[in-house]
Amino acid sequence: MPQYVALIYSADVDWSLPEYAEEIKEYNEFGMAAEAVIRGGNALYPTATATTVRVAGGKGGDVLTSDGPYAETKEALTGFYLLECADLDEAVKTAARIPAAWTGGAVEVRPVIQFG
Repeated sequence: MPQYVALIYSADVDWSLPEYAEEIKEYNEFGMAAEAVIRGGNALYPTATATTVRVAGGKGGDVLTSDGPYAETKEALTGFYLLECADLDEAVKTAARIPAAWTGGAVEVRPVIQFG
């Protein structure tokens, strides 16, 4: 069965803080309701904790790192689910139940390429 990643874009906050307990409850409820198709996923710490990595001069070149996200945006990639669904229609229907889809954020659904 095909797999899809549901990328969650929402406010760039620290979901581990107690003030987000109600929102986390919504995600937990979604997780239980969609457990038949969820194959993995996690929330991400805020973009301030990110490190962006580039290699100068091609493979084997100097490794360059910078603090922070790759791009500054209003909404940030804050989590993801790996879904195994019959088709894109089922993946979209599932993604529409992820709280970010209806609380001011967005959910991007993309098919996963499974190598070998």
